Amino acid sequence: MKRAIALGTFDGLHKGHRAVLALPDNMKKTAVIFPLPPKALISGEPNALMTEKDKCAALKKIGIDEIYTLDFNEVKDMPPEEFLLFLKQKFAPDLISCGFNYHYGKKAAGNTQMLGDFCRDNGIEFNCHTPVCEGGEPVSSTRIRKYLQNGEIEAANGLLTFPFSFTAEVISGDRRGRTIGFPTVNQKYPSELIPLKFGVYKSKIIVDGEEYEGITNIGIRPTFKSDYIISETYIIGFSGDLYGKKVTTIPTRFVRGEVKFSSVEELKRQIENDIKE
Repeated sequence: MKRAIALGTFDGLHKGHRAVLALPDNMKKTAVIFPLPPKALISGEPNALMTEKDKCAALKKIGIDEIYTLDFNEVKDMPPEEFLLFLKQKFAPDLISCGFNYHYGKKAAGNTQMLGDFCRDNGIEFNCHTPVCEGGEPVSSTRIRKYLQNGEIEAANGLLTFPFSFTAEVISGDRRGRTIGFPTVNQKYPSELIPLKFGVYKSKIIVDGEEYEGITNIGIRPTFKSDYIISETYIIGFSGDLYGKKVTTIPTRFVRGEVKFSSVEELKRQIENDIKE
């Protein structure tokens, strides 16, 4: 069977990525990806829109047959020509698809012009996709990150194939929520993801395939400070023990920023108001 490969990080799997990933149905569809954005792999700073696991699951959902994750340390210092030979030898592609700004090889010196010439010389069909625009601007992971950092979750989700979400294990908290009538599901916010604007979000929660409405606080809890970013969700109409389970949290609308409350009673009143809203 012939093989088509799509090249890219595909962070967030936004509308621009979908054009690159629209590979022919009569070929084996292979995505050749980095686990995280190269800038994050170099700097170690969190800026991904998806964990690697969630990205692979999303790629499978849209019909990609095979996912190959490049080892960044193995390819980052390859001369561009060597990287292209690696692709040919590893995948024997009949078609290569990428975005207009795809770069590769040492110091990201390889570009689409070189890739197109390589494909022509080796009898490989080449599809280089122009930007997909929305609202008069190109759709990009950078644009989506800015929306998320500003709390503009609806604008970000409008550019994504799947709403921004994260899946993490439910951890034991200090159980303070129970004492004020609002028990919460506590999760460590994945360390590789771009931090959302801290505050309270209307949210959806997926538990064992079932969807619930919730209200989620993401941040460091200024009233009861934590030393890592934590997600605390009050799931409306749910009762049960979720400790140790993997739960997916989908923030859908920013409600308000983080506030330091002077008392537990003041916090309780604010949570009641948030749920009403």
